[in-house]
Amino acid sequence: MRTLFRHRDARLYILGQTLSSVGDNALWLAMGIWVKILTGSNSAAGLVFFAFAAGALLAPATGVLADRVRRRPLLAVTNLVGAALVCALLAVHGRGQVWLIYVVLFGYGVVNALLTSAQTAFVPALVPDDLLAAANALLQVGSFGLRIFTPLLGAGMLAAIGAAPVVLLDAATFVAAAACVLALRIREPRPERARSHWRAEATAGVRYVARTPVLRRLLVTFVLALSVVGFLETIGFAVVAQGLHRTPPFLGVLISVQGAGVIAGAVASPAILKGIGEVRAIAAALALVGIGSALLTISAIPAVVIGMLLFGGALALANIAIVTLIQRRTPSDLIGRVDSALTVATTVPQVLSIAVGAALIAVVGYRTLLLVITAVMAVCIAYLLAGRDDQQHAAMAAQPGLPADLAVTDAAGADQS
Repeated sequence: MRTLFRHRDARLYILGQTLSSVGDNALWLAMGIWVKILTGSNSAAGLVFFAFAAGALLAPATGVLADRVRRRPLLAVTNLVGAALVCALLAVHGRGQVWLIYVVLFGYGVVNALLTSAQTAFVPALVPDDLLAAANALLQVGSFGLRIFTPLLGAGMLAAIGAAPVVLLDAATFVAAAACVLALRIREPRPERARSHWRAEATAGVRYVARTPVLRRLLVTFVLALSVVGFLETIGFAVVAQGLHRTPPFLGVLISVQGAGVIAGAVASPAILKGIGEVRAIAAALALVGIGSALLTISAIPAVVIGMLLFGGALALANIAIVTLIQRRTPSDLIGRVDSALTVATTVPQVLSIAVGAALIAVVGYRTLLLVITAVMAVCIAYLLAGRDDQQHAAMAAQPGLPADLAVTDAAGADQS
């Protein structure tokens, strides 16, 4: 981390993204609460988050864009577009304009998908390979760790002085992020022009994942894991009410605890990745989710607090390991599309699992669902670690007579041990 902070461009870029995350996190909760106030409907408030998720499903198109233009100007322009987009919320004055909130949040999802793909592809050009994990860790702290207080900041501002200041705060942080990107000294090479049909360009990320063993296993693992992890969105309310016999606002305390876990996990992640590699680090994160789920079945505050800390650490470790794995195992001109392909493939099962969890919890109880999560995590770990390690692939690639193209494919898809 100390070495990373001495890197001028990395320091400046991470500062800009952290400021942007403050505005983003303040806006999320505030928009849901605002719609609830305007309409009185829980369903209408929930559609705010659905609109954002729907925008994220355009990630394949944003991934192509991230791979076909210079990422630095793309990041700057996209942040400025985000600032202009969020300012449209200033036109909402009553229930009749709630539709505009949905439109803006859909666009917000598209902007976020583009920023995510472009950032994943840009960071390897920003810092040397040995600083990738540290850079990704600090970006995770800015994105998720600040959720200790930023959602409460947005909700508090909304309650005290209205929605406009929350909107203007988010717009200002978008502008700050764009300014930091424009101040970077990095010089990117011009990307190669597309040589294939647009359909081939759009599906290149999916095809690369499909033929790269480690990324293919990662995709299958997370489709399976996120098909049950979404249960936790509903389970949290049940843990607070039925397990701890507390009022719903106590969930905010647990979310803050989870944010502390994110920070701890992000700080520890570079050393963990260096010690055991990205694949085993992802497996460790899945194990933390399983253990944390088991702890939440215990009706005791210490057990639940430890469980939430483990969830936060798992979130940070998994995200950092996944992004670093993509960056190290994917050609530069494909990183944006590979990242977007994995994003779309995992967003759909997560959204569906939230709905399924909300339906099942009334039938089987939250403790049963938590034990199901623990069991599925064990299956995911076993599958993820089923592949051969780097040494085995290297030995295969070195065998005389092995076709060159097969050797390269195997080496690129090897697991990091």
